[in-house]
Amino acid sequence: MRFPSAFRLSLISVALALAGCASQTAAPAASTAAAPAPVTTAAPSAAPAAAAKPRVVVLATGGTIAGAGASAVNSATYTAAKVPVDKLLAGLPELGNLATVTGEQVFQIASESFTNKELVTLAKRVNELAKRADVDGIVITHGTDTLEETGFFLNLVVRTNKPIVMVGSMRPGTAISADGALNLLGAVATAAAKDSVGKGVLVSMNDDIHTARDVAKLTNIKANAFASQWGPLGMVVEGKTYWFRAPVKRHTSASEFNIEQINELPAVDIVYGYGNVPPTAIEALGKAGVKAIVHAGTGNGSVADRIVPKLNELRGKGTIIVRSSRIPAGFVLRNAEQPDDKYDWVVAHDLNPQKARLLTAVALTQTQDTKQLQRIFWEY
Repeated sequence: MRFPSAFRLSLISVALALAGCASQTAAPAASTAAAPAPVTTAAPSAAPAAAAKPRVVVLATGGTIAGAGASAVNSATYTAAKVPVDKLLAGLPELGNLATVTGEQVFQIASESFTNKELVTLAKRVNELAKRADVDGIVITHGTDTLEETGFFLNLVVRTNKPIVMVGSMRPGTAISADGALNLLGAVATAAAKDSVGKGVLVSMNDDIHTARDVAKLTNIKANAFASQWGPLGMVVEGKTYWFRAPVKRHTSASEFNIEQINELPAVDIVYGYGNVPPTAIEALGKAGVKAIVHAGTGNGSVADRIVPKLNELRGKGTIIVRSSRIPAGFVLRNAEQPDDKYDWVVAHDLNPQKARLLTAVALTQTQDTKQLQRIFWEY
């Protein structure tokens, strides 16, 4: 593999590129990797003696940030989940200026392949680490496709004040102008910062710091892929965090949910609304016995006239119906497009369908009462 001269000058990119090549014989991307021994990044030898640095654990799960392409110009065509966590950390020695960093490989998969099982497994490991006195913050490297979902799930079920920071990249480390190294640096800086304490699960991408509750992936090619309709919480610049607002919804240490009491999630699925939509998917999910259906409706969570009877039929049999919107901004008003009180439906408020699915599943581990479910959607 030959790189342009400017690309060869980047120590970080070269390290990642070599790591990508070296890991071609690794296990298949869709398999769960065994966790290697933690790897500590060395602090620069010239640094004077100082107070103990924050201790940050990087949990690696795969994704583009661990991906590799065939050449430096392949920014969108590559194989995800190839580079192991020790190679990622070794390629970024500057992390040692911010914290004492150790790494652990939890999974090595592309995030579109995440299931509820992976969510629960990861949350339990995060919870274990958060309880340790020798851990000050946790960073999770993750594929961007479902990063917002994993972050929101952790925000609901891990009871800790310690910073938990999700991070990914839109380009593999082998690409010209790869974004993974700087994103990872920003995530570690955020996890190590004392002013990140108590803000719930965060997402650090493209210099922005978002709450995992609000953030969404809104474009699939550009580096500025993530945004929150209510705006980011702050920014991380050259290893320092700057804050402008704080989360107002319940999360982490203030949550009524606890991953220690959750071993599996009930079946909750999403049905998409569009012109000429048939009831086929709803009927199939009903026969499959799902516990809840999130309807991703048009506009203000609108539901087609021919779909309403099908949803009410399932509601009569005990299936929870959550009315959400496929629109990426705004929020669903209760009793606006549909008489939710009459139908005994729940509205998702400003949560997108995929996050509404997760909150519904988590909430159903404690209650099936629709009034309580609606309270939960207002509060989280």
